[in-house]
Amino acid sequence: MHVQIVKDQAAGGKAGFQIFQQALTAGAKVLGLATGSTPISIYQQLVASDLDFSQLTSVNLDEYVGLGPDHPQSYRYFMQQHLFNAKPFAHFYVPDGLNADAAAETKRYDDIIAANPIDLQLLGLGRNGHVGFNEPGTDEHSTTHKVALTQSTIDANARFFDNEDEVPRYAYSMGIGSILQAKEILIVAYGEAKAAAVAAMLQGPVTPDVPASFLQTHPNVHVILDEAAASQLK
Repeated sequence: MHVQIVKDQAAGGKAGFQIFQQALTAGAKVLGLATGSTPISIYQQLVASDLDFSQLTSVNLDEYVGLGPDHPQSYRYFMQQHLFNAKPFAHFYVPDGLNADAAAETKRYDDIIAANPIDLQLLGLGRNGHVGFNEPGTDEHSTTHKVALTQSTIDANARFFDNEDEVPRYAYSMGIGSILQAKEILIVAYGEAKAAAVAAMLQGPVTPDVPASFLQTHPNVHVILDEAAASQLK
């Protein structure tokens, strides 16, 4: 795992952009993408660049169950606003949050991932060590599944909604096994609130209690941290 410590999120965006640029230069055709506040500075750099995504495919990590693509807090909507409107892809895939048949939707998405092997997967890190919506206790071999969100994740995401009651309680998420199939992984974390999770991810045991710790088993992982997020590393 290659760890890069930067001054702040703006610098992290520039560092992340370099990794995307290198992946595309090396021939990457499928990008695994993430949502939330963490990747925004990377997407800003991608939008401002002259990189062309019109022949590429993107596969998103997750989506809230119950939110459609036009809902302002859906992850499909997020991607449109922060990347896709400015940088169209040939194909882009996001789980269908309105599909109430979890078995059908998770199989559909596993089939998409199998047909589009991910070259570079972007991840954020949750305060409880989750990646995607793979909460503590998720098996390392898990594929796409419906997740009951923990209270800590609901609390962390409540800032994006008018009140906590509006935060969905379930999501569809790529599994840990799905993520680990990517050829290359970039995980990014900022802020002191992420410091304990960062230390557990990088220097703790590999355990389902910290789903991000399974990244220690992957051969090609880039980690971008600001100084606050790196503050508990030994």
